[in-house]
Amino acid sequence: METARKCVFLGSVFGFLSVALGAFGAHALKSVLDANQMHAVYETAVQYQMAHALALLLLGALADRAITASTANRVCMLFTFGIIVFSGSLYVLSISNIKILGAITPFGGLAFMVGWVMLALGVRSGETQ
Repeated sequence: METARKCVFLGSVFGFLSVALGAFGAHALKSVLDANQMHAVYETAVQYQMAHALALLLLGALADRAITASTANRVCMLFTFGIIVFSGSLYVLSISNIKILGAITPFGGLAFMVGWVMLALGVRSGETQ
């Protein structure tokens, strides 16, 4: 699958899942999670997932226009990894209360940050192929 299409596909899937998981949390988990688990943990996971789903959609639009396809592909993989590790670990942490999961969350956050820096540098270089 070409890079732009892959980014848009992943952004669409993660966007859908963000809305679905947000609704699930607001309704099905309302009586299961306490206020801290819901707000500080679960909602943070939903917000970061949606923000990066939208970023993946934008990335698909930028591929081969403002950045090279290879840079877009790397950023796409970093954002995808970040969503899975950052948001995924927070979802599981909020539901299971397994505190050790909090130790892997920063790796997802680091992937997000590296992806944003790569995107900025790729746009700044102005190389598109």
